[in-house]
Amino acid sequence: MRIPFMKMSGSGNDFILIDHREPFLEEDRLKDFIRKVCQRRISVGADGLILIERSQKADFKWRFFNADGSEAEMCGNGGRCAARFAYLKRIAGPSLSFETLAGIISAQVNEKRVKLQMTKPHGLHLDQKILIQGEQRVISTINTGVPHAVIFVEDLEGTDVFRMGRATRCHAHFAPAGTNANFVRLEDDSRLSIRTYERGVEDETLACGTGVVASALIAAFKGFVRSPVSIKTRGGEVLTVHFEIEGKEAKKVFFEGNVHIIYEGEMWEEAYQ
Repeated sequence: MRIPFMKMSGSGNDFILIDHREPFLEEDRLKDFIRKVCQRRISVGADGLILIERSQKADFKWRFFNADGSEAEMCGNGGRCAARFAYLKRIAGPSLSFETLAGIISAQVNEKRVKLQMTKPHGLHLDQKILIQGEQRVISTINTGVPHAVIFVEDLEGTDVFRMGRATRCHAHFAPAGTNANFVRLEDDSRLSIRTYERGVEDETLACGTGVVASALIAAFKGFVRSPVSIKTRGGEVLTVHFEIEGKEAKKVFFEGNVHIIYEGEMWEEAYQ
């Protein structure tokens, strides 16, 4: 069987998208299939895979999987790719909504530019002191669809994101689900730079949409920035986060940036056997 797919990128975060409104992938083999096709140099290669399915509640339903086959509630960059994919495939119009494990997400597609409304953030905890690899770190956390830890650093380039990110992601404080780890430098009152270690990918990625949103919100709650916030990712793209802060709550949270189509094709069986 040959499987039609589209390869897309949101800020350097790349994904395989498959129209699965008429299901053909077997559920009990899905995790193994995803792990195989997401392998770089051996198969298509990607940070994750997205299935577009039918929904009774929105224009469509998505299922988002990390490269290791684990299913995640939300992914900001993946969500923007899914929105543009659905628009291009005439599954939905330019103003659309889709069902996720984190709730109903709305989006606006304007050519390559996609603005995504995030689910309501929760689980805010500021300035927790946690011992990581023998050093006490000040860490703030928030869930923007998936859990995120945010650590502010002065020397972003000199930060060992892989080592510190993995230690944070696997720390007992965040057990059993673990967390994504974001290392953030404050540039001024409207700009941040970020590097992220992603749970599921188990490495640093060029960008993480929910991590960008989490970092902007944490910076705002700490009084460092005001909306809108521009955030430079490891891949070099600048993303924009819009929000309103009321006390300890964030409302009307939007995440905006470009989405790129890399190519469209068909996987042969050799790609996933």
